[in-house]
Amino acid sequence: MSLTTPLTDPLPLAQALLRCASVTPADGGAQDVLAEALEGLGFTIHRLTFGETPNLYARLGSEEPHFCFAGHTDVVPPGEGWRHDPFAGVVEDGILYGRGACDMKAAIAAFVAGVAQAKEAGTLPGSVSLLITGDEEGAATDGTVRVVDWMRDQGEVPDFCLVGEPTNPNHLGEIIKIGRRGSLSASIVVPGVQGHAAYPHLADNPVHKLISLLNVLVTHRLDEGNRWFQPSSLQVTSVDVGNPATNVIPPSATAKLNIRYNDAHTAESLEAWIRAEASRWAPAAEIVFHRSGDSFLTDPGPRVQSLTAAVGRIFGTEPRLDTGGGTSDARFITHLCPVAEFGLVGASMHKVDERTSVAELRQLAAAYGAILAQFKP
Repeated sequence: MSLTTPLTDPLPLAQALLRCASVTPADGGAQDVLAEALEGLGFTIHRLTFGETPNLYARLGSEEPHFCFAGHTDVVPPGEGWRHDPFAGVVEDGILYGRGACDMKAAIAAFVAGVAQAKEAGTLPGSVSLLITGDEEGAATDGTVRVVDWMRDQGEVPDFCLVGEPTNPNHLGEIIKIGRRGSLSASIVVPGVQGHAAYPHLADNPVHKLISLLNVLVTHRLDEGNRWFQPSSLQVTSVDVGNPATNVIPPSATAKLNIRYNDAHTAESLEAWIRAEASRWAPAAEIVFHRSGDSFLTDPGPRVQSLTAAVGRIFGTEPRLDTGGGTSDARFITHLCPVAEFGLVGASMHKVDERTSVAELRQLAAAYGAILAQFKP
């Protein structure tokens, strides 16, 4: 990509980013492309590699207030059956195709274009930064969570952060996310004693214990939800005994589950509940938990209200504040500063022929520019 490219238009940068095959954990040159564009706008670039994960933090200006955009350059594997090369950035009939077109390389290009538009109009706030990781679609252990720690240590604490994840289900301007549910996974292994199915008194069937435990867990109503969050949900994702025989009681049984939970719970409280039920129904069970992140809610106060107003002016509709969907890197940023999410239409994310309309991409850039213009002390 040439620095002569007009950065006020997000399309050329979006295409350049899409042409980088940055399937997690590869970068494919994506952050080099982005760094070159940002340097052209006067940003100071910090390349932050943690483990093998490339990350980038860039800042323009040093005054307050400090507005931050956040996102990721890594993408999921493309799969087969695309109408165009998934890493070619082809535009056909006004539609931009490519892996990352909506999740979320195009939004990063819109970040840059929005900054360029605000800079050209003289409406930038005190300073603007970008927090970009290459580890959002993967384990997320050396990405945003590590950059947030670095920013805190360096005194780089924004007044507000906007993540460019695709938040809109049908059209731009529908939804701004101001929180996310937490995610807790568990693997439960119940040991038993193998034996002949005709002589159960000489064995100890772990499947019966596991079924009893799972029945209690899935039939328990965790909560009713509240104003900002839907009811918490526990889903069993796997039950396995690895037993090819029909007349053998297996030596162990395993289940996996995931809980998406609202702010009525914490990971600690849910883990304690599961352990308590296991001690009753399967006392010898071994349980391993994995926490992806607790639920969080950004105060829908003046900053969120001004964000909502800016989006509403651009798209002629009042966006709904929402907390649905899966996890995002906002779960890490919330520990640094208030955070919300607003991006493209997500209907095609992670699918074959992932795409976004060029018109909506340019609208999003204009929205980001308008958000910067109204961001005041």
